[in-house]
Amino acid sequence: TLEDEGMIFKCCELLEKKKLKMLRVGLYKPLTFPYRSKKYFELGDKGLMILEKIKKNFNVLIVSEIMEAEKIPLVKDFVDVLQIGARNMQNFPLITNAAKTMKPILLKRHFGCSIRDLLGAAEYALIEKNEKVILCERGISAPHTHKSTSRFLLDLQAIPAVQDNSCLPIISDPSHASFWHKWVRSLALASLAVGSDGLMIEMHPDPRNAAVDPLQAINFEEFSELVDKIREIGKVLEKKIV
Repeated sequence: TLEDEGMIFKCCELLEKKKLKMLRVGLYKPLTFPYRSKKYFELGDKGLMILEKIKKNFNVLIVSEIMEAEKIPLVKDFVDVLQIGARNMQNFPLITNAAKTMKPILLKRHFGCSIRDLLGAAEYALIEKNEKVILCERGISAPHTHKSTSRFLLDLQAIPAVQDNSCLPIISDPSHASFWHKWVRSLALASLAVGSDGLMIEMHPDPRNAAVDPLQAINFEEFSELVDKIREIGKVLEKKIV
């Protein structure tokens, strides 16, 4: 989540240092409950000017979530990829309107939906002649998880399943799936091993004091070490890490 200019610039500097090109940054945060506080906040429309500064100062592509169709005209010129979050995976009018921009769409799987549901949702973008759709596995709901704070299980099997039934790329989001920073490294490497086309990793300069989701973000040192390990394994798997 975008907190302020200084915080996100630090993240961009680290991305450039590690020679990475994609930055996912949230302006609008769909929390489970509607309550906000001084600690748990979102910048919303105010963050667009910061996104503009990022584009001027760093060579990164910006991914950001949209929650309503009315925001698309406002946001589309500031971002490179429009994210449709898990809770909106079957919000077909939102997908349709996002697809009409012809920008790439990052479509996250809802935690209660099947692979068939996910691929069906993607068709709402494809039918608009927008073939730039990226799918994302972010964990499924289950009656039992491995930690009280982990509401989801990362469905690694979904990655080869999607690849077996679709030509669309699929990435993995171990941060949101586990909601526990200590497990992100293992789940990221496991995702790479089963063939994930990409990874969405949440990092923060001071994770435990993050405005949103402080339990899942990893710090800069952990992120740097993970990127190095991913590149090392990527060579074995003949995958180029960008």
